[in-house]
Amino acid sequence: MKKYISLILLCMTVVLSASFFAGCGTRGQNLQTPEDKLKIVTTIFPYYDFAKNIVSDKADVKLLLSPGSEPHDYEPSPSDIVAIENCDIFIYNGGESDEWVEGVLNSLQNTKIKIICLMEYITPLYEQNPDHTDGDEYDEHIWTSVRNSEKFVNAIAEEVQIADKANADFYLLNAQDYLTKLNKLDGEFSRIAQSGKRKEIVFGDRFPFLYFTTDYNLSYECAFPGCSSETEPGITTVTRLIDYVRNEKIPVVFYLDFSNGKTARLIAEDTGAKALLFSSCHNVTKEQFENGESYISLMEENAAALKEALS
Repeated sequence: MKKYISLILLCMTVVLSASFFAGCGTRGQNLQTPEDKLKIVTTIFPYYDFAKNIVSDKADVKLLLSPGSEPHDYEPSPSDIVAIENCDIFIYNGGESDEWVEGVLNSLQNTKIKIICLMEYITPLYEQNPDHTDGDEYDEHIWTSVRNSEKFVNAIAEEVQIADKANADFYLLNAQDYLTKLNKLDGEFSRIAQSGKRKEIVFGDRFPFLYFTTDYNLSYECAFPGCSSETEPGITTVTRLIDYVRNEKIPVVFYLDFSNGKTARLIAEDTGAKALLFSSCHNVTKEQFENGESYISLMEENAAALKEALS
């Protein structure tokens, strides 16, 4: 708690200084010149990718979470706070992992910023622990549902059209094009799920895919809930998963991006299954970012992995 309070005090100090020297309070009004691009700040990669596909080069989009960083370890830096202060639109997820956001927003001098909390656009689902009893926290990984992501793209597109009316038609066409790609992706996942020989997937890792499996009526077994702070499962959990994979003849055990995959590989070696990556799309590596990996491309790779897992 002391660390959190200190962070907010630091943010307030930095923002006040930034506002004084940069005149940040004027942002968020109607754009005055073609050179004065709309400024959008997003917390995590999926929302950066959605915004970037909508605005292209007509607006500046900043990603706060550095490529290659572990998403759950993020804390805003002073320069991040300044970027938020100077932006027109701030897009964040919501939930416990974004508890820092409220304090930062309350400290800002710029009251013109449009705030988009995407958790508000869907009905949150409760996390479940591996033995499938009800949890007591919402699953925050809402973007893992392609159908949720369609709602988010619509929400972002609507706000950028309002904020930058001169380019509204451009943003609308880009959003429609991106929504077509998401719809195609959703159809691909639906076909894979419906034609698969099984309806179960196994994660020897955290499980941030409750929204995804709900969309396609899939069941799952996992080592931890999605936001668990645990990194190594106990012997009871590993034994349970090994028995399940062996008894149900599960062909694939998944592990997450930014995970060492140790548990999944251990289960795979003991059962003859294959260990495969299934991306949460929460973030990308520096190399992936530089190579233009996108939410769509990562989810297409997931579709190929899911097809193998359900075979």
